[in-house]
Amino acid sequence: MNPLERWIARVAGELEVSRDALDRDGVLDVAKNVAHQVARPAAPLTTYLLGVAVGRGIAPATAAETVNKLAAAWPVPSGGEPPAPSQPGRGT
Repeated sequence: MNPLERWIARVAGELEVSRDALDRDGVLDVAKNVAHQVARPAAPLTTYLLGVAVGRGIAPATAAETVNKLAAAWPVPSGGEPPAPSQPGRGT
């Protein structure tokens, strides 16, 4: 078992969440898409919101598809690259 799988198993156990409840690849895809299309700091915050939505009863695949569509449609600034992450404590 690699370190990522060991970590997931440990956290799932401590939080009393079934390991089977996690679509690892789906969550990583959402994080990647958001990080590249929106901003890197948006990835962990978005995956948290994804988890909240799933906890409230939205099907994981539906929630991931919704977020991936939003990220794909997110406007890229005229420079052609996603915005740089804002620096904490600098007005954002």
